[in-house]
Amino acid sequence: MSARLLRKVLKEQEQNQQKSLDPEPKSDDDEESDQSSPFRNPFDLLDDEEVEQDLVDKAPIGEVTEEGPFVVKGSSREIPLANSKPKKKKKRSKEGPPFTRNKSEMPLDVILESLSMDTTCQARFEKTKAANVKVQSNSKNFASSILAMEPKFLRAENELRRIFGSKVVDSFEKSHSSGSSRQMHGGRRGSYAHRKTILVSPPSYWPRWDGSLSMEMLETKDNQHFFRYVHSASYAQAQRAFDAAKGIHDLNGIASILAYHPYHVESLLTIAEVLKFQGEHQQSADSIEKCLFALECAWHPSFNALQGNCHLKYSHDSNKPIFSALFSHMRNMDRRGCHRSALEVCKLLLSLDLDDPMGAIFCIDYFSLRSEEYAWLERFSEGFVSDYSLWLFPNFSYSLAVCRFYLERETTVKDAPTQTEKSTSTDLMKQALMLHPLVLKKLVAKVPLKDPAWTKILKHSFFGSAQAGSSSLDHLINIYVERNYLLWRLPDLQTLLKETTLLVIDELSRNDCEASDWDCVRKEAFPSEKNEYSHLLVSDFSDSVPTVPPDELQHLIVDQRLAQAMQNGGGVANPEGIHVPHEVHGRNPLLALLDRILPMVDEIADGDHNQPDGHYHDNED
Repeated sequence: MSARLLRKVLKEQEQNQQKSLDPEPKSDDDEESDQSSPFRNPFDLLDDEEVEQDLVDKAPIGEVTEEGPFVVKGSSREIPLANSKPKKKKKRSKEGPPFTRNKSEMPLDVILESLSMDTTCQARFEKTKAANVKVQSNSKNFASSILAMEPKFLRAENELRRIFGSKVVDSFEKSHSSGSSRQMHGGRRGSYAHRKTILVSPPSYWPRWDGSLSMEMLETKDNQHFFRYVHSASYAQAQRAFDAAKGIHDLNGIASILAYHPYHVESLLTIAEVLKFQGEHQQSADSIEKCLFALECAWHPSFNALQGNCHLKYSHDSNKPIFSALFSHMRNMDRRGCHRSALEVCKLLLSLDLDDPMGAIFCIDYFSLRSEEYAWLERFSEGFVSDYSLWLFPNFSYSLAVCRFYLERETTVKDAPTQTEKSTSTDLMKQALMLHPLVLKKLVAKVPLKDPAWTKILKHSFFGSAQAGSSSLDHLINIYVERNYLLWRLPDLQTLLKETTLLVIDELSRNDCEASDWDCVRKEAFPSEKNEYSHLLVSDFSDSVPTVPPDELQHLIVDQRLAQAMQNGGGVANPEGIHVPHEVHGRNPLLALLDRILPMVDEIADGDHNQPDGHYHDNED
């Protein structure tokens, strides 16, 4: 500390001591002088010394007087050193309230009150802002939240363990895995530690993932992420070879593609379809699972299928295989009795594209009822975003009545008052019968319902002469009856249906106008005469799998454009000039498939799929 500043501090201390000993009252002028020179912290003098030294260093030409300010020659600026020390100014918000700018001059209670006011206002602002964002995003994100999946239910193995026990399932998987490994690889191939996936559990004898597929993010809009699959150069070459083999119905050509590219998705789907028609359901399911394993390995790091807000639009050709694979996988789990896992896959299938190109909305109610997820089905029907209410569809109009029937049976006495606000199962069943009376007529024939009372019921004009009114509605009714008829074999549901039908007939006898009102509702909901759901095959929603004679299997893989060219006498061009091998001419395609592909495909791929030229070669041995 400089001597000048030290003397000044001592002088101020002496003045303060004299004033404290002076008994005379202070005048107004003295009070003003005291206020103009407030108490000074001695540690601030260190800052004064630093400022003074900095100014001296920066301006060597100048003069300092003991009682005057420091003046730099060539400048009119005066810098006081003692009474008005320059302080570092803190940045303050210009928009802040005045009472927050100089809190050091306020009493402590005022400062605390202002701080509490600031905190309260800020909290209220943040709460209001969050509420506004939540209101805006609720309608857009509810479909994603209701379709969120639980990973423990995605795998059929977990559900089978809950049904049959872990010992039974583990012993079956062990025998199946060892048998498949010996059959497909002759016991000569080592096992791989594959990456963990949520859709399937890859066995150790599968080949390594070749990385031929990837995924890119297209955009993010309203917390909804859109992606697309991308093909590598080798995968694109395999795709061209597949198109060529498909055009001439050559299963042998598809076999050679899988020999060098064991994770070519379209080839795996084709082989799975052939095996399904042949009755080899387990091998067909393995091919579908291998396809899903390849598709999941290619997922983008930001792609989270469990949240329900990641989408793959069906309009992109590279995204279409995952929809076919998930739909087939869902049917395979349904055939094994794993309805809870099938429901989760159905949720995933619907969340990938809310336009629902595969018709998942027409079987999600069935899996919900079979897995006893009644409360979830009601929440889904109330909150799912659609062009119009889901209860207008035949499947939901009847399934919601069944759902309410089981919820009423589970309701305890304590919860009974809360259920009075909702419609009863009888009311919902009446509504379904009035809206879609044709469903009853087809259910009686499909289930079948052999009670003599049904013969009398169908003689009534409202049910006996019921018509859909449009081809779209008639197609949806056929899908519902084919998918859900097994549920109506339960005696409790048959009783509910019969009693409600008799009530409907009784009401119609007293009020004929009610039937015409429901007919208007039906025509307004399905106005188009064109079948808008013709792309959905009724057989795809059936439990039964049609079998095809082996001699007809060559017609399973048909490209309509090329087939028309063949019928007109034109030749079939080989696209891209890719060589597709034809080793076995005149043989049955299925025999060639079983003899060449299934036992050998992975064994060949283990040694040859990384050939440097990347072409498909005939086996010269």
